[in-house]
Amino acid sequence: MIASAPAKYRPLLVAAIGLVVLPFATQSIGLTVNTASVLVILAMAALGLNILIGYTGLVSFGHGAFFGIGAYGAALAQKHWLPDQILLPLLLGTLLTAAVALPIGLLILRRRGVYFALMTLALSALAYTIAFRWTAVTGGEDGLGGLTRGSIGPIHLDDARAYYIFVALIGFAVLFGILRVLRSPFGHVLVAIRENQARAIFQGYPVQRYKLAAFVLSAAITGLAGGLSGFQHYIVSAEATSVEMSGELLAMVVIGGMHNILGPALGVVFFILFRELFSIWTGDWLLWFGLIFVAFIMFSPEGLVGAWKQATRRWRQEPQESAAMSRRKIYEGLSLPSFLTPQRREGRVLEADAISKNFGGIRAVSSASLTMDAGEIHALIGPNGAGKTTFFNLVSGAYAPTSGTVRLHGREIHGLPTHEICQQGLARSFQITNLFKNLTIYENLRLSAQARHSGRFDAWRDIDAYPELHQDTRELVRFLGLEGIEDIKGGDLSYGGQRLVDLGIALASRPQILLLDEPLAGLAAAERERVSHLVKTVASNIPVLIVEHDIDRVLGFSHRVTVMNDGQVLVTGSPEEIRSDKRVQEIYTGTGTPAVTGRAPAGSEPRKVLLAVEGVNTFYGKSHIINDASLQVRKGEIVALLGRNGAGKSTFLKTVAGLVPAASGSVTFDGGEIVGKQAPDIARMGLSYVPQGRGIFAGMTVAENLSLGRLARATGGATGVVWSQEKILDMFPRLAERRDTYADFLSGGEQQMLAVARALSGDTRLLLLDEPFEGLAPTVVEELFTVFDRLRKEVSILIVEHNLDLVLALADRVFALERGAVFHEGPAAALLDDLEYRKEILWL
Repeated sequence: MIASAPAKYRPLLVAAIGLVVLPFATQSIGLTVNTASVLVILAMAALGLNILIGYTGLVSFGHGAFFGIGAYGAALAQKHWLPDQILLPLLLGTLLTAAVALPIGLLILRRRGVYFALMTLALSALAYTIAFRWTAVTGGEDGLGGLTRGSIGPIHLDDARAYYIFVALIGFAVLFGILRVLRSPFGHVLVAIRENQARAIFQGYPVQRYKLAAFVLSAAITGLAGGLSGFQHYIVSAEATSVEMSGELLAMVVIGGMHNILGPALGVVFFILFRELFSIWTGDWLLWFGLIFVAFIMFSPEGLVGAWKQATRRWRQEPQESAAMSRRKIYEGLSLPSFLTPQRREGRVLEADAISKNFGGIRAVSSASLTMDAGEIHALIGPNGAGKTTFFNLVSGAYAPTSGTVRLHGREIHGLPTHEICQQGLARSFQITNLFKNLTIYENLRLSAQARHSGRFDAWRDIDAYPELHQDTRELVRFLGLEGIEDIKGGDLSYGGQRLVDLGIALASRPQILLLDEPLAGLAAAERERVSHLVKTVASNIPVLIVEHDIDRVLGFSHRVTVMNDGQVLVTGSPEEIRSDKRVQEIYTGTGTPAVTGRAPAGSEPRKVLLAVEGVNTFYGKSHIINDASLQVRKGEIVALLGRNGAGKSTFLKTVAGLVPAASGSVTFDGGEIVGKQAPDIARMGLSYVPQGRGIFAGMTVAENLSLGRLARATGGATGVVWSQEKILDMFPRLAERRDTYADFLSGGEQQMLAVARALSGDTRLLLLDEPFEGLAPTVVEELFTVFDRLRKEVSILIVEHNLDLVLALADRVFALERGAVFHEGPAAALLDDLEYRKEILWL
């Protein structure tokens, strides 16, 4: 939304009043005007650092280096070239800092997170060492003394009050410049990078360029403050570049409030006054400051500004999602916003020709091809592990293909940086909602609209000076039915609302082709209908490639469908052709070829229930994944949990294992309630989980993996089940041969065996298996199948597996999930032997 003029410039008014009052306030508490100057100088340095930390999300432990470089640069310029001058030396010191920061930024911005922070820390330590030892230039431990403030016209800056006014004017100008930058399109992109760098890249922003510009600007402002500090004290010493200085600047920013433009200045005032006043009573003032700093981190991460907001929240009416969401309307007949109705293109839009992708020795996609024409909704479907997501990421630029080509409107785009592909007109949504969660809905959509605008790099003009961006954003808000909740933060929305905003972000960038990754996943029936309608409306002007597991619905509105299996394209055709294709039916429901199994005969006496799940509900954030699901596993039984992709099978296993907390319901294991218990405690009770992807300890040998699995649990419980290493290796003779081999050197099948073997270590009575046969060679599958069949005599098993022929031959009973709810329960034999019944239950 467009901000009012008073709201825009309120920080400047507050700062102006503060600068006028500050020297009088310091004198009133027994300090001097010089202290006021120090406060303003350090506030400038903290404001510069906050461009990185608070607005770009880059934590720097080394900004003291730039503070010192600016100070030394200005001091050397005055001593060698510009005696008795101050303005030009300050300018040269600032330019020197920016010049040094540019190559440093190019180097260290290649890393993110802790690695970036550690490199800035090393920078500060290096700068201090150079300053302390390069005596010929820096003066070494004696520093560079003899600086003069000179005069500006008739005003002599040696007067403390005159120098304060000089510093205050520069500080106010710096604040004005920072405010203009942060309110510009450039500044808003910095916030987007802080909130969600991956999403900013997929909006079409060259993130590294923005981060480099922010890094240089931040260093230059901090260097200017360093130069002023040198003239304040008439000397520059190595302490200005020290790690201690860097730490103090960081503490000031955090205590004041990182996400408020004046927060760092407030932190400086708190730090300096605390040091000056509290040190009068004790020499241990730094200890008490450390305790206060920890308290802020724990109880008010937003610093003093955040504490003030919390204190005043009761008097301010916050926008409430519940009230706002009730005002949403569904505009069934609403056409696309005008900016999304470009001149209609004809013919071929997208071509993926024989693209392949290898991850080490694993070929995720193999010679897959797909074409799309204008005005088309093209669905990409297939079972778990088919390669759909990898193919989708290859087309959208998240991965570069190992071989093959991708063309958009005839131009090859494979291998281009992701943001350049987005600028060519390709936009995508994400399987897991990928928003700027601390920004409002309006800001989420406007940032995306800005990405294709010519002013996206503007670092001075106010964002509100682009009325066309706001017009486009308002049109899109209305089209999505989000009017009335524009000021709600993305992270505060319901899951359905987040899905709509995620779709809106993709649309706002004016795409020529739209890629949607499971847009219906986790939505209620009404929300699915709403999103389906929006997709069909969008496709009237923009071709859509959609990956979706709700096959019934996606086949209902798609024009063409491509089915993938085992990393390859199985078939492409119309929805009617796909529904009736025997090969497609087989990959979803199997062929019915049974395997020999030792399961209990039909009609045998039911055994005691070992695991009972009753009415369990599980959420990821606000997404309702498991919905009143119930299931039982008896002793000596193998139970298969079936369902399409996205049905909630893996989440169900994680809920039972305690890795994902159940919001409600009951899970009892051997008669004891385990809901609310931690995963390690559940594991020690004898319930073991083998995740999809195996989760082995790659840097350890087979023997060490097994030993570590045993150390976490007590062996031999009341049941007398003891899985010694000898017993396990007898079950897996291949592992016995490789007991001293590192786990990451094992084949995929051997790694899967190791994952199961490690899970068995200890008093294991129930084994949870998530896709244990995925990606394995037939001989290994047969070997594991035999092992699981043998295990049922001592261990119950709950298994998730997309190979229905295998799992139905292995299992005693079956539970089937759809959208997190159990919709079928019965014996496995009925589904194994009767293909028509299987299709009735598990097909469309």
